[in-house]
Amino acid sequence: MKLVHYQLKHPYAQSRIGVVKDNKVIDLHAAQQELIDQHKILADSIIPADPNAFYQQANLHIKHAENLLEQIKHYSTTHVFERDEVVLHTPNPNPSKIICIGTNYRDHVKEMGGELPEYPVLFSKFNNALIGPEDKIHKSEATDKLDYEVELAVIIGEKASKVAKEEALNYVAGYTIGNDISARDLQKRTPQWLQGKSLDHTTPVGPWLVTTSELNDPSHLAIKSYVNGELRQSSNTEHLIFDIPYLISFISNLITLDPGDIILTGTPDGVGFAMNPPKLLQSGDVVTLEIDQIGTLENRVIKK
Repeated sequence: MKLVHYQLKHPYAQSRIGVVKDNKVIDLHAAQQELIDQHKILADSIIPADPNAFYQQANLHIKHAENLLEQIKHYSTTHVFERDEVVLHTPNPNPSKIICIGTNYRDHVKEMGGELPEYPVLFSKFNNALIGPEDKIHKSEATDKLDYEVELAVIIGEKASKVAKEEALNYVAGYTIGNDISARDLQKRTPQWLQGKSLDHTTPVGPWLVTTSELNDPSHLAIKSYVNGELRQSSNTEHLIFDIPYLISFISNLITLDPGDIILTGTPDGVGFAMNPPKLLQSGDVVTLEIDQIGTLENRVIKK
């Protein structure tokens, strides 16, 4: 199931939760309510329309949404929209935490001149950085060295504290694509990376969340990035130094993960900063990211 945070293209439309199917968007709350009103289903739980409420109990609501989709196969609904009628936003607009993993592919560590980490390298972003699949990446005047990083993003589905590696994937709601846009000059000028990693409107995440019922093994996914159609990064999540179950276990033994939290799992080699000469992002550039079984995330860079 591909969950989306969408908004109809008309004034005063509210952000809502839906599912993409056959290039159409089904509004989950409205479809459920219609069937309840028609006495065609009984609902144990009402699926929230609001994305923030949905992700507060993500795995529970995903389970009910999957059951609903089985039901509405047999009934027509007026709450289905063509893809061009809606704008897609970042899947969870307001995570309590965005935790990022640095230097998590061997070849990327090598190209950046670093050493293989003994433990996962953690840093954070804030919600101000998040943008959706149809938004523009802002190139701030504060940086001359803006770079791209394709990453598999994990969204947590239920509260996770002191989770064993063997149980870790049970706490996942699903997977999406993230672009850890980095201002390399700001990132490198102090030992802490935060100022180069959380500029306003610089971290696209999307286009949707692929739930674990559809993508249950994140360990062998091809991952690529392109700039203006030129292939820059090409790898596979099998090359992660610390895999997804290890990361969830490691983090949850330090920090309680809440439903809706995002983990950006690291980027492979091929970043612009490491090229000779460097190929950094400029206004007008189009960055396209691809991950198997998820899809494509594409954003244009604009000067701000």
